[in-house]
Amino acid sequence: MDLDVLFLGTAGSLPSARRGLPATLVRRGGDALLFDCGEGTQRQLLRSSGLVDLEHIFLTHMHADHVLGLPGMVKTFGLRGRELPLSVYGPPGLKTLFQLLRPLIGRMPYELRLRELEPNEPVAYDGYLVAPFAVEHRVPAYGYALVERDRPGRFDEARARELGVAPGPDFGRLQRGEPVEGRLGEVRPEQVLGAARRGRKVVLTGDTRPAEVTRAMAHEADLLVHEATFSGDDAARARETSHSTAAEAAELAAAARVALLALTHVSPRYGGSELRDEARAIFERTIVPRDFDRVELPFPERGEPVHRRREELAAARGGREHAG
Repeated sequence: MDLDVLFLGTAGSLPSARRGLPATLVRRGGDALLFDCGEGTQRQLLRSSGLVDLEHIFLTHMHADHVLGLPGMVKTFGLRGRELPLSVYGPPGLKTLFQLLRPLIGRMPYELRLRELEPNEPVAYDGYLVAPFAVEHRVPAYGYALVERDRPGRFDEARARELGVAPGPDFGRLQRGEPVEGRLGEVRPEQVLGAARRGRKVVLTGDTRPAEVTRAMAHEADLLVHEATFSGDDAARARETSHSTAAEAAELAAAARVALLALTHVSPRYGGSELRDEARAIFERTIVPRDFDRVELPFPERGEPVHRRREELAAARGGREHAG
């Protein structure tokens, strides 16, 4: 099951020539979940993965730089004749936001489902969940943890045969956790399955000060996407505005023992490399992705997260198009 994170907008409150406003697309198998929808997000999608009919959007908070892409995207879906419902999740204030946007959006030919979440009220999907947690910002704000369920251990086919289980449907039943009858009597799943294999975890903080709840939610995450609006030289400004510095994000990542830290919400005063260097002095496995970069997340037993830069992805797309 593929899992990746596509960075559509990595800027802070102001866009720059190289960075759009906050938006992150998480794709797992056939599911595509958008986290935040800054101004211009639909164009960022068109320039990268295509404007798919997203079914789920999660908002971290109601500040303009995180939500002003919604009216255009929602309207575009309607003009394209969308019929699938669209679910939008967020902290309290979500429904008020859409009341204000209603004159801009007008009537839609599809159902718009709004759900204000409570902290730690997960949204369940097939094989994983998305759990909101309250972070420390100037307004009610959430981070989100996408957590896969543990997977069954590896199936020992040779052992199953030794216990008298014939290949076929009974192999599948054992892998699903059901006992079966073999030639030598009942065979239980634990006799032929190895230890459970943990699922993957991706944590996205939105805008926040470094918070203990984030450290707890991000414990041993495969990827932590944490804001780093400022460098350490502007630590006082970070505290005043309820944001984080690169060093603070790195300290949290180290404490949480994450596999990879991605710094986003970059102020236009920085190019990105200075934030990366500041964080790597504390936590080496740090990246500062640019718009259209992607992080691929294999299952833990198959390797570490991989950062694919936009140039590499563009070259790969060009090669496929040329081959076609």
